[in-house]
Amino acid sequence: MRPTRFDRPIALYLLPWIALLGVACGGEKSAPAPEPTPSAPPVADAATPAPLPEGISPIASSGEKVAPPVLGEAVTGAGITYQFPEGWRQVPPSSSMRLDQAVIPGATDETGDGELTVFFFGPGGGGGVEPNLQRWAGQIASNAAPQREVFTLDNGLRVTWIEAAGTLKASTMGTGPTADQPNFRLFAAVVEGPGGPWFFKATGPDATMMGQRDGFLALLGSMRLASPSA
Repeated sequence: MRPTRFDRPIALYLLPWIALLGVACGGEKSAPAPEPTPSAPPVADAATPAPLPEGISPIASSGEKVAPPVLGEAVTGAGITYQFPEGWRQVPPSSSMRLDQAVIPGATDETGDGELTVFFFGPGGGGGVEPNLQRWAGQIASNAAPQREVFTLDNGLRVTWIEAAGTLKASTMGTGPTADQPNFRLFAAVVEGPGGPWFFKATGPDATMMGQRDGFLALLGSMRLASPSA
């Protein structure tokens, strides 16, 4: 008696489907996991230096964090008010042409003191900025050109100043050294504003003046127009 199709084991009917399922599952390779993207090396969180005032080049700062100079009492004259750095000693002007004068103390007795002089020749007097800068630069014999900076204070006063180092030449006008002074440094500024200009000049041994550079800038930065009642 021939067996009917219902007499065959049910597995015979399932074999094709089992084989097909095996190909679909076992034969398909899974996609490889994506390789991790290499991350960029960490960047050092270096401190960003504070921006310098407008017109002041990086050479105006040594890069060291130092406390700002302490300023003394305000001095008023010729329509302006300003403050000497602490330790600078105001003295009577040695010439009628000088509005003010101060001794800039040396770091030690051996280094020697510097001198600050302030001039005012009336509104619009004393010549322009360029002639004065040229004259001051010519007082220092040096192989290096003087450095020049310009900045404007919040109150609108415009400051143009130079720095030069070398030999301070003997004066031919009777108001300066009678002999050449080697290893000297000069800071000088013209301050422009209503009622100005005003002129500031500081000279002294290089060892003294290098330590008083910030003080000179602080003095210039302290300038204000005096009130009419002052």
